[in-house]
Amino acid sequence: QVQLVESGGGFVQAGGSLTVSCAASGRFDYIDFMGWYRQAPGKQRDLVAKVTTGNNTDYVDSVKGRFTISRDNAKNTVTLQMNRMAPEDTAVYYCNAYIYSGHHWDTYWGQGTQVTVSS
Repeated sequence: QVQLVESGGGFVQAGGSLTVSCAASGRFDYIDFMGWYRQAPGKQRDLVAKVTTGNNTDYVDSVKGRFTISRDNAKNTVTLQMNRMAPEDTAVYYCNAYIYSGHHWDTYWGQGTQVTVSS
């Protein structure tokens, strides 16, 4: 069974920094892209950033220049470094990965970690 386990997050004042990390565990053959989504109260879950196995990255415009996504293919981890944070970054952050396991591809999600930015 494949699992994505998140760590990090928490509370920070505006202008500060936080890091969230995610590790894939279980039995699988290959991880394609990994990424982070976020969901604020009353809003839909939206992509924040994603990274391919070749370390090609993509970011939503609102975090470009502030957030950095990286992955360690050997450890099956993905990390989101968040700098110059703003109150609008407050949300539950979810790790996401597209994984080949048991002869098929599937999308997996972490349990979510709360990030709160105070003004």
